[in-house]
Amino acid sequence: MDDRATDSWEAFRRRPPPAQAAAEDAFAGFGAAGPPWSAGPVGRGQLADPDPGYRGAIAQPRSDRPQSAQPGSGQPAAGPRAPFGVPPVIGLIAVLTVQAVLSIRLIRGNTAYQDEAMYLWAGHLMWAHWLHGATIPPFQAYFGGAPVLYPPIGAIADSLGGLAAARGLSLAMLLGVTALLWTMTRRLYGDRAAFFASALFAVAGPVLLLGAFAACDSLSLLLLATAAWCAVRAGQRSDATGWMITGGVALALANATQYTSLLLDPVVVLLAVLVANPKPGGKAALGRGATMLTVLATLLMIGILVGGEYYVTGADLTLSPAAYGSATAATTLAKTGTWTGVVVALALCGVLVAWFGRSDKQRWLITLLAVAALIVPAEQLILGMAPDLGNYTVPGIFFAAIAAGFGVDRLCAAANERAAQVVVTGAFAIALAFPALMGAHESKQLARSWPNSDSFTTILGPLIDGGHGHLLIEDPRVAEYYLPAGKQWTRWSSTWDVHLPSGRAITADSAATPGTPGEFSHLISEGYFSVVALNFADTVSLDHSLQQFLRANRHYHIVEVVPYGPGTYVIWRWERSTVSQGYRPDLGSRHGKRHPRASGRAGHRHRSGG
Repeated sequence: MDDRATDSWEAFRRRPPPAQAAAEDAFAGFGAAGPPWSAGPVGRGQLADPDPGYRGAIAQPRSDRPQSAQPGSGQPAAGPRAPFGVPPVIGLIAVLTVQAVLSIRLIRGNTAYQDEAMYLWAGHLMWAHWLHGATIPPFQAYFGGAPVLYPPIGAIADSLGGLAAARGLSLAMLLGVTALLWTMTRRLYGDRAAFFASALFAVAGPVLLLGAFAACDSLSLLLLATAAWCAVRAGQRSDATGWMITGGVALALANATQYTSLLLDPVVVLLAVLVANPKPGGKAALGRGATMLTVLATLLMIGILVGGEYYVTGADLTLSPAAYGSATAATTLAKTGTWTGVVVALALCGVLVAWFGRSDKQRWLITLLAVAALIVPAEQLILGMAPDLGNYTVPGIFFAAIAAGFGVDRLCAAANERAAQVVVTGAFAIALAFPALMGAHESKQLARSWPNSDSFTTILGPLIDGGHGHLLIEDPRVAEYYLPAGKQWTRWSSTWDVHLPSGRAITADSAATPGTPGEFSHLISEGYFSVVALNFADTVSLDHSLQQFLRANRHYHIVEVVPYGPGTYVIWRWERSTVSQGYRPDLGSRHGKRHPRASGRAGHRHRSGG
């Protein structure tokens, strides 16, 4: 036997059995300890080392193992199990725990925001309509989403546990979104990227607030995340039709739940196409996007045909620039930067890394995810909307967090030695305390940014409950939600619209414009409203005009001035007595003054005349 034959035989003899080779691949990440059979002398319960000479080849981690066979392909990524070698799910549990704790502290921090009150109140009326045939307002004509989706779901939670339960439902949805984000990033870029992406998303201020906010945003985001997850989950399989159909259905439901989510549809469709590259690529990749887009367009068209003209009106009102104000670009950009700055900055780092070290297809995928954070803020600039709570930034943060997680992962992997990677990863993990503290502070400020309505509803309730008179409340949504009289929705009018006895509603454009009260003047002179409450905030010019007409009618008397946010709510009530009021409230004062004729406990001074 010649030397070459002898060498070949020795190489073949020393080659480990197939099962052992597979096990060694699986245990390669155990480090110096090696797989179970390499740990010291053979003892009870231990496996014998079939070839001690081979142990040295696998005692150290295999540095040549790629992080992912095809980064961005949607296939499960290989590499380190998670930061510091802990099981990946432990990192996810830690992220979800921190997110839950930071959001839970906000659930009881304030009374209902106007949008929360509106959606939950509408949900209760929707159930009354379905179960008892009660008449309801045309919610679909002015809601920012289909009233048959989130409002009834939120109302069920509200019936079970009040506002706290409805907000808790939103928290459960946001935790689901974080879990989907972690799963998506893990399949695309590995465990380390998934940990940092989910952590950066979970501690963002608007995300923490949305987890304690009972509105359609949370359900729409969960459905949007589900559609994106379907696009990634399809991976490199040749036939992904089922995943694309499921994603299209989820995306259509997200759009119906909140119309502004339409702006993110191109991101999800393009994500489905880019994930399919380089494999299966070509026509198969384009077919995925076409399938999802076809399902989406078909379902939306069916929804419009079934919903009718009112739904078209509501969507147009939500997306039309004419429906909003003229907030300055500087204000919008400053607030958006405060809420999204950390995630967007790290996402841009991910883009730079991708463009200097990845294939063209992967470069475009990372770029798409980063740019998604700018889409909705750009729409806010076009519409001239004044940012208030930052909820509009959350869908963009969701996508940008994936690019940010990728960027952090690549920065950690830049260290050549394993020990250096551990140190860098630990430094980034400790640095997460900065966005976490910032997000906790921002979310607390946002949760306190609207007035607490306890005093107002406590005083207004006894004046209107049990009566049948018509009410003029500057912004009635919170009072309608909290007070039993809110079920009698035809009694309620605002400074934007008036409900007449005939059932006809007149809007502010025809009822009054600043300085021209119009129909309000006639209705007040006839004593149409039994109670009027103005806070000189949303319609200041109109409120001052209405105040003059109320003073001209000697049957209207000021019964209370209630502190409300930075100003006050002035409450008038119609009475048969024509005694001169002799009282001028200190409008704009943070601490309201009580009427000199009032005595006794708040809310029990007069018989209900509402």
